[in-house]
Amino acid sequence: MNKTAKIKKNHQFIVLQKLIIVSVLIGFLSAFLGISLKKITEYYEEIFFHEVSVNPIFYVIFPAFGLSVIYFLRQYLFKKKENKGIKEVFESTKSTSKNLPSYKIPSHFINGLLTVVFGGSTGIEVSTVVATATIGSVAQQKENVFRKYKTELICAGVAAGVTALFSSPIAGILFALEVISRKVTRAFIISNIIAVSVAFGLLTILKEEPLFAVSITTWHLKAIPYFILLGILAGLNSVYLTRCVLFFKSQFGKIDTHYYKILIGSVVLSVSLFIFPQLYGEGYHAIKGIFSNTAEIPLTLTLAFTFVGVLLLKPIVTSITLASGGDGGVFAPSLFIGAFLGLLLASVLNTFFQVHVLPVNFMIIGMAAVLSASIHAPFTAIFLVCGLTNDYTLFLPILAVCLISKYTAKMIYPYTVYSYAPSLTK
Repeated sequence: MNKTAKIKKNHQFIVLQKLIIVSVLIGFLSAFLGISLKKITEYYEEIFFHEVSVNPIFYVIFPAFGLSVIYFLRQYLFKKKENKGIKEVFESTKSTSKNLPSYKIPSHFINGLLTVVFGGSTGIEVSTVVATATIGSVAQQKENVFRKYKTELICAGVAAGVTALFSSPIAGILFALEVISRKVTRAFIISNIIAVSVAFGLLTILKEEPLFAVSITTWHLKAIPYFILLGILAGLNSVYLTRCVLFFKSQFGKIDTHYYKILIGSVVLSVSLFIFPQLYGEGYHAIKGIFSNTAEIPLTLTLAFTFVGVLLLKPIVTSITLASGGDGGVFAPSLFIGAFLGLLLASVLNTFFQVHVLPVNFMIIGMAAVLSASIHAPFTAIFLVCGLTNDYTLFLPILAVCLISKYTAKMIYPYTVYSYAPSLTK
């Protein structure tokens, strides 16, 4: 081996060492941020939701207060910058010069927390994704050797953050691949596998439990036609959610005075939460509640009205939360809509057609199907929902229904809230 080849090999080895070390650091910091945000949000959301249950006057106070605090923080602490969500990450990965500024880490952490805790009908997932992507972006700026791995290191942060939230390393890597990177390189494989391994190791040390404790026994071939129907309905619901988000963001964008946005958003949120408390925050409390009662729910007129009302209102309330200044995205709303859609369909089939399908199966498959269609990432949705329940019994039907829902949605409307740009429709 000549001297030049030896120098080149040594340089490659040093770069690989540095890539491994920075991936470990990104994985740990991103997972720690994700777990911290999840724990703090769960703790305070439970307290605040209990308060509004006891004193309904807080349905009026909390949304207005939360959106106002977020506005003032953006104005006076976070450089008067609007948060664009995951689009910020796309802009950074597509540009060699544009990086995610470090203030995005506290900005999304604090604003995501405040949005959900004070009743904003969204989740912390997108806040976590942007904050952890920023960790990767900041890391790649520290050494010139990492500049060419910018996308890979951003994806490592995102993958570790998603792993921390949903206890699924595969979902973390797939989300980074399907939604952010869309290409596999050697550096992507190394950095992302290391980052999610560190994240999953931290979850194991902390003994994190699955978000939903559900008992799944089996599924039957006779349910396949109904699963297909669920996939189509999930695709339709995801398009409704996407169009709502885009429509209300566009309409609120025409309002010049920001406090008018807060006022309108607060009024809509307050009224909606008062009628349907299930819409408060992430809505995971409502999903856990119906998971524990699925076997004993006969479909009455009141219950049907509640389910339909929740399905119609959730996309609107989520959209207005985001349009009026809240921080979040469509992850948690998609899971919420999917769970209620699956339960409604199973209840209709069992009550009126005596089909005897298992409601819990339809809820879980519905969660994955709506998420798959909303973000056009079926494989992320499959492993994410299986990670949420720590059960892979329904893997095959989830796979089929996620593909059906995604392509149903794409046929009707080819964009997601991440991929849409006004210029695309001109």
